[in-house]
Amino acid sequence: MAAIPGFMPNFADMETVFLVVGKTTDRHLAALIDDYEARSRRYAPFKTEYIPELKNAGAISPAEQKTREGQLIAARLREGDCVVLLDEHGRELRSVELAAWLGRKMQASIRRLVFVVGGPYGFSPEVYSRADEKLSLSRLTFSHQMVRLLFVEQFYRAMTILRGTPYHHE
Repeated sequence: MAAIPGFMPNFADMETVFLVVGKTTDRHLAALIDDYEARSRRYAPFKTEYIPELKNAGAISPAEQKTREGQLIAARLREGDCVVLLDEHGRELRSVELAAWLGRKMQASIRRLVFVVGGPYGFSPEVYSRADEKLSLSRLTFSHQMVRLLFVEQFYRAMTILRGTPYHHE
């Protein structure tokens, strides 16, 4: 697929942060995630930030877990960030639509675009209220570990679509 017509992305102007709760424990998934992150960095500033999992999470209610994780997420956000939650109730996009969406974010002069994956119970009301948008990777349910891989692959795919480099085929 050719680059999106009329758009010359300036990838270096926007930092993309992938904010996730907990580390990726499956070494096979971690290796794939690392690979797509490295590929993505060839196109744009991209980094993953990890929020430590809560200690003794089994001893607290899901609501309390969401509240505490929400506080940790909020502490990582900066004023002016464009915050996008990866959420099952978010808008679904095809890969070329995601690329166009990212291109519009770049044209809007957003300095920091933050994609957030919450904990096992989702996001606190405070995190939802801070979000600018919600995107869904699928109507299917995936483990948080798989969501990480799917997202970084789709981000990389979007970058190749915007740049017009071979990877995505339609």
